[in-house]
Amino acid sequence: MTADPEHRSQAHWFLQGMRGLFSLPAIILMLSFVGFAAFTAEAKVPVGQVMFMTGIVWALPAKVILVGSMLSGAHVATAFIAVTLSSVRMMPMVAALVPEIRTSRTPTWILLILSHFVAITAWVFAMERVRDIPREGRVAFFAGFGITLTLTNIVLVGLVYGAVSEFPPIVSGCLFFLTPVYFLTSIWISARHRVIYFALGIGLALGWLFAVIAPQYDILLAGVIGGTAAWWGERTLRRREASQ
Repeated sequence: MTADPEHRSQAHWFLQGMRGLFSLPAIILMLSFVGFAAFTAEAKVPVGQVMFMTGIVWALPAKVILVGSMLSGAHVATAFIAVTLSSVRMMPMVAALVPEIRTSRTPTWILLILSHFVAITAWVFAMERVRDIPREGRVAFFAGFGITLTLTNIVLVGLVYGAVSEFPPIVSGCLFFLTPVYFLTSIWISARHRVIYFALGIGLALGWLFAVIAPQYDILLAGVIGGTAAWWGERTLRRREASQ
């Protein structure tokens, strides 16, 4: 007889989260980390530092920015600011995910620890699936997925580091490119509000523009201006619809 989903143990939901390692989002991310390993091997970053960076920084774009700052000889303060700015985007994701998974009895310290594992892949995966899981099991489910995905990529980077240094640059570039393509398509498919569609569309258009006229700040400007324009446009539409 199958147990009632509402009364299954936390270990059960943790294991269900671990099974997410075999999902398409996780596999694409792991392929991207193979590309990241090739990038760091070419940059002569020691494998121990790459593995440490994978676990501590976690979000792949932030790690690419960090390695780029190291290669350019940027001051440590400059690298810190650049990585911090790239990671600020995770705050709204945490704010959106926590109300979906927490219960009245969830300790704050557990949520603080789990917030480290919130990046695009984990966030999209969780937001698509947690509503089908009893609330009592959602924290364990996300912990199982986030922790397993992070540890797997730490080990993966260490294992492939030596081999991928022989990859042709085009192969490493294609592996890297899988992640942003997946991010965009996943966010578009999982979006629940039209403001997200507005933000993605405007941001993509402005990203191309600012890459030409202000390449040092293209992502920052596209995100801030595109997000603001999307919020203002959606708010204007809501007011217009409410007045009709």
